[in-house]
Amino acid sequence: MLTLLIITMVVLLLLGFPMMVPLAVGTLFMMFTDMTFFGPDQAISWMVSGVGSWVLAAVPMFIFAADILTKGHTANRLLDLVDSFTRHVRGGLPITTAASCALFGAVSGSTQATVVAMGGPMRPRLLAKGYSDSFALALIINASDIALLIPPSIGFIIYGVVMKASIGDLFLAGILPGLLILLMFSIYCYIGARIKGIEPDPRASWGERFRALRKAILPMGFPVLVVGGIYGGYFSAVEASAVAVAYALLLEVVIYRKVAISELPGLALSTGLITAVVFILVSIGAAFSQALGTAGVPEQLLGPVIESVGDNQILALLLIALAFFVGCMFVDPIVVILILVPIFKPLVVSTGLDPIHVGVIVTLQAAIGSATPPFGCDIFTAIAVFRRPYLDVIRGTPPFVFILLLATFLLIWFPQISLFLPSIGGD
Repeated sequence: MLTLLIITMVVLLLLGFPMMVPLAVGTLFMMFTDMTFFGPDQAISWMVSGVGSWVLAAVPMFIFAADILTKGHTANRLLDLVDSFTRHVRGGLPITTAASCALFGAVSGSTQATVVAMGGPMRPRLLAKGYSDSFALALIINASDIALLIPPSIGFIIYGVVMKASIGDLFLAGILPGLLILLMFSIYCYIGARIKGIEPDPRASWGERFRALRKAILPMGFPVLVVGGIYGGYFSAVEASAVAVAYALLLEVVIYRKVAISELPGLALSTGLITAVVFILVSIGAAFSQALGTAGVPEQLLGPVIESVGDNQILALLLIALAFFVGCMFVDPIVVILILVPIFKPLVVSTGLDPIHVGVIVTLQAAIGSATPPFGCDIFTAIAVFRRPYLDVIRGTPPFVFILLLATFLLIWFPQISLFLPSIGGD
């Protein structure tokens, strides 16, 4: 029966159905076969409880804030700031792209919003400077994935709800790994520029840098508000998302006047559509995950492997990273988090792993999967935004995927990279 279930879901995926359909069909399959015993009322209860957490209210708020900022002037101000400090460095333009994606990720928390906001202005500059289109596209979609680690992160919110871990601690834990990946990307860009013989631009004066900093100081207040507000005890993660929307409206509607009030209903509609898709995935994914647990599937698939791991934390983390990496290559990261986190939760508990550290490893794999063939969501965002064929978009991705996997191994062997800031925040 399990083999037939897997074949059915894979066939539906290959036929082009959205992910929610195979999940729903899989749940119904288990309901009406002898795999397990539960009725429609129980399935509906699982779906409702899946989206019943109050913390999930932060998801549409952060998406709405990201939509406002993408429409507005914030992205250009962040770009100008980073460019003023890096343009004179060899590989300065791609370094500017990577750093700007990290900054915008700290503002928006969305990889796809970052691809749109940063890719639009930076891709033409990279091409004009002499970089190949495959490199430019790969850099944009992979650097945008730093947004999943820099708070606020929707991936951390979903993981925190499923794992029942502190959202605030997860936000703090993602900062240093995100900066580490940015540093690794920057080194790669520097070496690549030297090999290609691409000359840097003239150094910006301190006057230019000061003006760029003054223009970007208000957008840089977003991570301060979100993380500082939560750890300062001023508001919860959900309240922080509402503050982020209010701050985005203040900047783009009142101060910069880049977004008109008449445009807000359209942006709200876009947010509503994205949120609906996310919440449908969350609810159906929760029901599917519960049905799998009731049918004893996790024990059948992973029981012997988990037993062989024992209490070895390194092996446990490698197993978790491998499972999430492979899963996120084929399926939406949110769905993978919903399904696999409950399966691996007993392993996390039995080996004594810190769930915050595990959350960073899991979310990093979601970031890798978002830009990794065959079905990374940021790949298809780039195809739609830049109107380039699939093969052109993925051609330059292997070096960046290698860097991200190297970062995964570093985080597994040196957990304090993730846990240092939460340990300070918890004191």
